[in-house]
Amino acid sequence: MSLKKLLLLLVIAALFVSAFAFDLTQYLSLDVLKEKQQQLNQLFMDYPLQTFAIYFAIYVISTALSLPGATVLTLGAGAIFGFGWGLLLASFAASLGAFLSFLSARFILRDWVQDKFGERLDAINRGIERDGAFYLLSLRLVPIFPFFVINLVMGLTPIKAWTYYWVSQVGMLLGAAVYINAGTQLAQINSLGDVVSADLIGAFVLLGIMPIIAKFILSLLKRRKAFKDYKKPKSFDNNLVVIGAGSAGLVSAYIAAAVKAKVTLIEKHKMGGDCLNTGCVPSKALLHVAELAHNARNAGKSGVSVGEVSVDFKQVMHQVQSVIKDIEPHDSVERYTKLGVNVEQGSAKILSPWEVEIESEGETKRITTRSIIIATGAKPLVPNFEGLDDVNYLTSDTLWDLEELPKRLLVLGGGSIGCELSQAFQRLGSQVTQVEMAERLMGPEDEDASELLTKRLVHEGIDIKLNHKAIRFEKKGNESVLIAEHNDKEVAIAFDKVLIALGRQPNISGFGLEELGVQTNKTVSTNQLLQTNFPNIYACGDVAGPYQFTHVASHQAWYAAVNALFDPFKTFRADYSVIPWVTYTSPQVANVGLTEQQAQKANKEYEVTEYDIGELDRAIADDSAYGRVKVLTKPGKDEILGVNIVGPQAGELLAEYVLAMKQGIGLNKILGTIHSYPTLAEANKYVAGEWKRANAPQKLLTWVEKFHRWRRS
Repeated sequence: MSLKKLLLLLVIAALFVSAFAFDLTQYLSLDVLKEKQQQLNQLFMDYPLQTFAIYFAIYVISTALSLPGATVLTLGAGAIFGFGWGLLLASFAASLGAFLSFLSARFILRDWVQDKFGERLDAINRGIERDGAFYLLSLRLVPIFPFFVINLVMGLTPIKAWTYYWVSQVGMLLGAAVYINAGTQLAQINSLGDVVSADLIGAFVLLGIMPIIAKFILSLLKRRKAFKDYKKPKSFDNNLVVIGAGSAGLVSAYIAAAVKAKVTLIEKHKMGGDCLNTGCVPSKALLHVAELAHNARNAGKSGVSVGEVSVDFKQVMHQVQSVIKDIEPHDSVERYTKLGVNVEQGSAKILSPWEVEIESEGETKRITTRSIIIATGAKPLVPNFEGLDDVNYLTSDTLWDLEELPKRLLVLGGGSIGCELSQAFQRLGSQVTQVEMAERLMGPEDEDASELLTKRLVHEGIDIKLNHKAIRFEKKGNESVLIAEHNDKEVAIAFDKVLIALGRQPNISGFGLEELGVQTNKTVSTNQLLQTNFPNIYACGDVAGPYQFTHVASHQAWYAAVNALFDPFKTFRADYSVIPWVTYTSPQVANVGLTEQQAQKANKEYEVTEYDIGELDRAIADDSAYGRVKVLTKPGKDEILGVNIVGPQAGELLAEYVLAMKQGIGLNKILGTIHSYPTLAEANKYVAGEWKRANAPQKLLTWVEKFHRWRRS
């Protein structure tokens, strides 16, 4: 705790103790108020401004210090100053005192509380940021909650100070009016029970839930406004219609069928979406074959001679398609039909919030539904480069139609997709040139992770050109050329095929969103329930963001489906607190939680612990001793903030940390867990050991050393 905070805490404590030590609270009783009422009335008549100011100050100090007697002071304000002036004094003095108490708690304790319990309080913090004014007003109007507790607790939350003050002022004004009015009839009050009756408390409770009721009414009005131009059907063909049969759409439909809802799933291309047909599955199959070729070429140094390695690219692509065929039944029409899903193959168009048109083989039909989930995925982002259409470019969607291995492959883009495919084609026998306009590959990753991967890619022969900005494409005779800008000069890079790997853009056009008025901003705009601006239309997966990962799409699909089927009876807010992601290069790059550069950008305090995989026995035995495990923790604590692993099977190693972060397990527990020897997973235990050594209690160890010295003597 800083010196300023400590001094303020001591001053508050001293004032609070003094109030009781000098028995000042005796004056804040109903009997004393009734006894002194005439004198105070006379004092107000003789010195109105001074009396008002002194009473105001006493009220503020008493409230700020959370001293008992606020009710008596409020009655006194009515008895001495009358209803109008008394209400003015009591409401503003109470609000100001509460505000000072709020600020004190925020200054002294909030940072410590949020630092210690921040993740556990995350949901509460989000709720306060979103609906704090409603919650506070309800608490102010219900007298069963002690006001000093409200002041202190709200100071620990992220509610804005101005919001806290004005809401408190409104609440104090309404609550104080009853007591001020009673105070004007002070002679008839024999105890506080005469004022605070059960009926009065009940009335306040009813008044207190009014903000919540008001919020509910506003929500209904918002829904009516969204639907005002559309006629709602009297009955529906479906409980849910899902547009898109990729990861998000399949999971959404599966959940709906599992809870016995009637669900229709619409897909205009192939079941399984990008992940099965053009993304995760084929790319990992290609990486696997490329690794086999790479290992075969390098087997000689381990004593295994396989001769000259050749790659039959047609057979490679056949193997990739074979893998897709093997997995295809998991996502097939037949399987989902058996699960109870009505699968429609065709193009979908949303006509109204409850009506979807399906076009298939020249025929159209309309179906109605209570809710709709948009899960239309994303497609490769292809900027409008001059001359691009003249060079027959490839994307991660069209790449799988290749029949010949390009001799010279230009990969435009230094992200995950670009790095994975660059390494795969280089290992298969292409000469790959990878062009990136930034100063390093894998921009979202930490700099050291990017450097480790870049060194390996360069070592394998990939020509990496950083700080090269693509300008245009040209045909020079039979040769294709990229013109790029580097150091303010144009440079020409020749190639046979070019792969555009500059990211992906959501599919938000062509199925009625624009005509309906569904809000979009690069992605479909959704709230935490994954609702669009139409409360019964949801979106999940790549089309909604913020993460374009298959596992996140599946994760979101659960929330979208459950909310779509059970709103308004029960809803869930999507949780992105622990999201893992992996780049499947060799070495793999795996993350969960904060990266170091994200922590720095967020001004988050952290400690870094690393373990060199080059020292791991199993990695040495497997001839894969390259990389490191990096763990970010809270300073002086074993609580994990983020993990970045560069190395063999990094995605598999990451799973232990994903579980640890989700369940609140720290490095001490990982260190105390037995890991089989020799395994790569031991790296997780060893990095925990590095953290333990760095955070060893040195003073205690000094005394332990003296103890052992004593025992030797």
